[in-house]
Amino acid sequence: MPQVGFIRNKQEIKFLILYIAERLIAPVPFEVMQELTMCDPAIDFFDFSECLNYLVDTGHMTCSESDLYAVTEKGIQNGRACVDEIPYSVRLTADRLAEEQNQRIKRARQVQSTVTPDGGGFRVLLSFNDDAGEPFWRMELTVPDEEKAKALVKRFQDAPEKLYGELIELLFPEEEA
Repeated sequence: MPQVGFIRNKQEIKFLILYIAERLIAPVPFEVMQELTMCDPAIDFFDFSECLNYLVDTGHMTCSESDLYAVTEKGIQNGRACVDEIPYSVRLTADRLAEEQNQRIKRARQVQSTVTPDGGGFRVLLSFNDDAGEPFWRMELTVPDEEKAKALVKRFQDAPEKLYGELIELLFPEEEA
């Protein structure tokens, strides 16, 4: 027995996929598209997957070589024409979920790190970027082993603002009165 929800058929699932994809600021993997689209309990995995594949096959969506999905101009136009077919409460939920995903995408663009082997150790590049993707500040460190490099990256990814604040405080201590 299908779950109770507001989405009634595959056509509405297709409209919902287009609606969500238009609101995303960057292409996303299948799993993210699935999570966002299945915001209504009436949608199951198999219907979602079939609808997404149909939209790619018909040119409403694209799937890149790195398996990232994005809406096309055709998808935007057709999705906008059918937006009223999506129940209002589902649109509200989809809007909230898309905005949360956009925040995660922005954060991933702002906080970046790489680890590369460097002689006897590992070079760690930490970058905190502005909204345009330009580095606000960068730091390169060499650590003795990969485990320490990964731990450093995790700490940086978790709180780059804290690291930046502590670094500024260390470099520019308040003058003593």
